[in-house]
Amino acid sequence: MTETNKQELPWWGKYTLTLTEASKYFGIGYKKLKDFAETHVDEKFVLMNGNRIQIKRVLFEQYIDENMNVI
Repeated sequence: MTETNKQELPWWGKYTLTLTEASKYFGIGYKKLKDFAETHVDEKFVLMNGNRIQIKRVLFEQYIDENMNVI
């Protein structure tokens, strides 16, 4: 039996974040972020991985900077 060492990248090294990671990073509640992403699925910052939502970190940061009162 072989053991694989899975190394986790820190958030600043990740291109996409899960909803849980994005919720913690951006300080937005998980449910609110999920609802927001589902209603903005055509935005550049949303990446669908099958039926899972991923948030493109840098693009979402830019979106928030430009539309601060969105959420």
